[in-house]
Amino acid sequence: MTRGAASAALILLAMLSARAEGQPACAPTRPDMLGPFYEPNAPERSVTGRGLVITGRVSSTQGCTPMPGALIEWWSANPRGDYDAEHRAAQRADGAGRYRYETDFPGRYPGRPLHLHVRVTAPGHKPLVTQLYPRSGQASMEMDFVLIAD
Repeated sequence: MTRGAASAALILLAMLSARAEGQPACAPTRPDMLGPFYEPNAPERSVTGRGLVITGRVSSTQGCTPMPGALIEWWSANPRGDYDAEHRAAQRADGAGRYRYETDFPGRYPGRPLHLHVRVTAPGHKPLVTQLYPRSGQASMEMDFVLIAD
C-alpha cells in the first residue's frame, strides 16, 4: 500500500469511527477574505435595513453541536455601494445556536460581486471570516456557520 493510500485509509477509518460513536461529521465553513472595511465593536442589533433576511445556525466541527452565544459580526455596502456605520451589526446566536439577520440588499461595490462580510467567534474555536454572495433580487438566504474547534 502506498503512503497516500495509507493516509486516505486512516482518514476514512477516523470518519467512520466518529460516525459509529454517534458523532456526526460537520465540515467547517469555507473562509473568505476579511476585506479592508472591517471595524470591531459594531452595535449589537439584528436589523440594519429591509429586503434581505439571512437565517441559520452556528455550530462546531466537534460533533456538530450548536454554539449558543456565538458572536456574529456583519458589515456590507449600503444600497448605493458604500460602506457605512448603518450597515454594521453584531449579534449573538440564541440558545440553539440560531440567528436571524435582516439588512438592505448590498449595492454593487466596484470590482466585486454583490456580497456581505461575516465574522463569527466563539470560545474554544478558531474565528471564522467569510462572505455571503446573494443573487440579484434574492430576498432570503440560509447559511449555517461551522467553526473549527481549537
